[in-house]
Formats: sequence, structure tokens, C-alpha cells
Amino acid sequence: MQKTGSMQTALARARGLGSAKSGLQHWWHQRISAAALAVLVIWMVLLAAQLPGADYETARELAAHPANAVALVLFLGIGFWHMALGLQVVLEDYVSHELARMVAILLVRGAALVLAVATILAVLRIMLA
Repeated sequence: MQKTGSMQTALARARGLGSAKSGLQHWWHQRISAAALAVLVIWMVLLAAQLPGADYETARELAAHPANAVALVLFLGIGFWHMALGLQVVLEDYVSHELARMVAILLVRGAALVLAVATILAVLRIMLA
């Protein structure tokens, strides 16, 4: 609300309320990761379509193939990154307490990193077994 008699413009009142610059980079990261995931999901569906009726060793060999292993690692890494970006937006929009929001964002990023590393190591272990 504008004070009575205030000579400030709307832009002057908005200054200092936060930067509008960092959101653009976040938006681009979400779009780039979504586009990469769209391609990788197609690869994963085609890979999964080869698995019905396969035994463990056949499935392991399929996952251990270098092209499939690289696609799996990219899918997992980009997928967890995209998840963390999306959850950050939700937290920024719906958690009003600043400290709680920052802690939640850090926890989400940490969990995404731990899960990404664990799943990528699992793929590498399958590939090298």
C-alpha cells in the first residue's frame, strides 16, 4: 500500500525486495534438465522394453553395456538434479519462514546428492562386475 503523500513510484518501493536475476538461471536449468530427461526417458523405456522375461545375468549385461551405463548415469544424475530444482521452487513458494526454507532446501539438495551418488555407484558396480 502506498502511504498518503508518498512520492515514491512502484519501482522505488520494490527496490531492495530481492533480485529478479537469479530466477532466470534456475528456470533455464529446469528447462535444460527437463529436455535432457525427455530424451533419456525414451532411452530408458526402450531399455526396459528389452527386459521382460530376461534373467538376472541378461539384465546385468544390458545395464553394463557402455552406452546403456552412460545413459543410466546421465538419467540418474540429471533426474536427481531436476528433482532438487523442482522441490526448491515448491519450498520457496510455500515455506514462509526463511530459516526453515533454507534448511529444507539444503536438506533436499543434500539428499539428492547422496541418492545420485549412491545410484551412480550402483550402476558403476554393475558395469564393472
